[in-house]
Amino acid sequence: MLRILCAFLLLPLLPAAQPPDTPAGRTLAAWLEAFNSADRAKIKAFLDVHPSKWQVEEALEFREETGGFELIRIVKSEPTALTALVKARDAGYFSELTLKVEAEPPHRIAGMRLMRTALPPGEPAPPRLSQAEALAGWRVQIERRAAADQFSGAVLLAKNGKILFSQAYGLADRERTRKNTLETQFRLGSMNKMFTSVATLELVEAGKLALEDPLAKHLPDYPNQELARKVTVRHLLTHTGGTGDIFGPEYDKNRLKLRTLNDYVKLYGARGLQFEPGSRWAYSNYGFLLLGVLIERVSGKSYYDYVREHVFKPAGMKATDSLPEEQVVKKRATGYMRREGAWKPNTDTLPWRGTSAGGGYSTVGDLLRFAEALKKGRLLEPKLVREATSRQKPSPGYGFGFGVSDEDGMRRFGHAGGAPGMNGDLRVYPDSGYVVAVLANLDPPAATRLADWLEQRLPAR
Repeated sequence: MLRILCAFLLLPLLPAAQPPDTPAGRTLAAWLEAFNSADRAKIKAFLDVHPSKWQVEEALEFREETGGFELIRIVKSEPTALTALVKARDAGYFSELTLKVEAEPPHRIAGMRLMRTALPPGEPAPPRLSQAEALAGWRVQIERRAAADQFSGAVLLAKNGKILFSQAYGLADRERTRKNTLETQFRLGSMNKMFTSVATLELVEAGKLALEDPLAKHLPDYPNQELARKVTVRHLLTHTGGTGDIFGPEYDKNRLKLRTLNDYVKLYGARGLQFEPGSRWAYSNYGFLLLGVLIERVSGKSYYDYVREHVFKPAGMKATDSLPEEQVVKKRATGYMRREGAWKPNTDTLPWRGTSAGGGYSTVGDLLRFAEALKKGRLLEPKLVREATSRQKPSPGYGFGFGVSDEDGMRRFGHAGGAPGMNGDLRVYPDSGYVVAVLANLDPPAATRLADWLEQRLPAR
């Protein structure tokens, strides 16, 4: 299903267009009518005519995320194909919709794609607001989402280390009606990669690793020696190693058997390279899994002990860890994923334990402590922090374990994480001093859409 992490509301309205009177245009009109209705029967009737990989429940979930689509402009039109600009009503972002239909009646959909796009030419971005205005507007958005059961979690906004606003919403456990609090620990998904990056770079600073070291130098027993000779620490940190991912049928089959980082190497280590290291960027959870293996081999400690001692402890993070799911963590929230129109626990999707690639848990307060420890040089030397949080070619927006951006002159770094029943986002703005942390125990983009909304409106300085 499409997962579009989006900004939210207050974009200027454009005059709506009408679909052309062509087979493609009439199919588009029928899709918009069914999808926007949020009516299960109408969506099913449309999908019965136009078979799709989408199921009715997925379409309804996407409809809830977006609020439906408004047709803004027909960009290109042919009898059986068109390109249109559409706007997500609730989410506020624009997308390019391309549609192809069969030439013969009933003109079934042969291909359809939605790609988020920049604002249309001449359309201004939401205006920057004062800090007070941005915060007041953010609270309205959060409360609206929480009231509609589209956000459950915790939020935090700080400036120069001082918390301006922090609040929890929704339930940590729906069965027991346990409320989320600021002490609730939410699963992080891929946000763990920031901790793995810092741990790796600490070992680089200590001279125990080098960015250009190949895997083979420290893992001479790695199953695929060609990969081990070619892939370096730098490649792993920047997702340019061609090491592939871990998720898929093999992972699903072995999910609860994968208990140590080396268990992943036993399962995936014989695989070859997907591309020549350094030639391109491709997000790789397995690459960060291998960084955890390196940390263990070089430090002589388990990955978990190392990050506790060298990342969490010096940063003052007392509520962050990756204990096994079978171990009771009293303040850890249950994650909820949308299935068949209702929120269901994500228990059957979780790994046995979080890894160096993701899956731990934390609080918004601990994420602020991590950000401040980075900014103040308590974890890494400032020069290395700057390098780690700057774009590393050929990535589109990634440093060493950190997502980075400089849009609209507002430099930031951090990381998001998402999986069924969990979504989180940490954004650090070094020039303005702002830190935004949002954690949710619901599907993406429950947290990221709120971080997006605030980022577009905060003062740049």
